[in-house]
Amino acid sequence: MADDNEPVERTTIVETGGGGGGGVLAVVLLIIVVLVLLFLFRDQLGFGNKTEVNIPDKIEVNVN
Repeated sequence: MADDNEPVERTTIVETGGGGGGGVLAVVLLIIVVLVLLFLFRDQLGFGNKTEVNIPDKIEVNVN
């Protein structure tokens, strides 16, 4: 029979489910950086085309 006074070693393994969040954060951060760079260099990339409308000061109308 086993002696009740004999010490028994036990190991407890605790699993934490906190893995995988770093990859999602890296992708979101990369998308934000790309959008900021596109915004800063939009003129050089050709996305910053501005439409200019010239309105004359006078319109001459000839009525015959």
